Amino acid sequence: MKSKEFFEIFNQSIADYHIHDSIEKEPKNPYKKGEFSHLLYQKNWIDTVQWHLEDIIRDPEIDPKEALKIKRVIDASNQRRTDLVEYIDGYFLEKYKDIKVKSSATINTETIAWAIDRLSILALKIYHMNEEATRESANQNHKNNCQAKLDVLNNQKADLCSAIDQLVTDIESGDKYIKVYKQMKMYNDQDLNPILYKTKN
Repeated sequence: MKSKEFFEIFNQSIADYHIHDSIEKEPKNPYKKGEFSHLLYQKNWIDTVQWHLEDIIRDPEIDPKEALKIKRVIDASNQRRTDLVEYIDGYFLEKYKDIKVKSSATINTETIAWAIDRLSILALKIYHMNEEATRESANQNHKNNCQAKLDVLNNQKADLCSAIDQLVTDIESGDKYIKVYKQMKMYNDQDLNPILYKTKN
């Protein structure tokens, strides 16, 4: 599966979300559990919901109590996102465990899964920038500015897809090797966040 297919699955998830456009709606993942496509759809659904939560919390008229509630939902969502990216890293680690790595092989600055994470977010940027570039109520200057940004985002997509595919090719040929580090997020950990462990004690 190539990165363009990843992107198509992300777009499917985004389109499905916008049928109801509700952060409360549970996803109906069209892919079989255990398939890689299922993970990609699930990954982007988390990102899409979080995108809209971030929009909501920026409402200047939002009730502070509601904002705090949403902030905690965002924190939990971000943790699920990180956990899923690390799970996808594990998928690739297992998939390529028998590859003979060349002595000259080098490590990449990010894993395949974290590059896929960036592609998922980029799909959301492209979707919403296209909405703004074509919004009927917007003035022409706004549309032109958004179209210029959309052009840049589409170029970024092409570059990122190419880089992901090249990274996979390099790993399969033994020219790159996979090394996975946990993100070590501290803010949700009751043993690492001073506010949480002081409260616990």
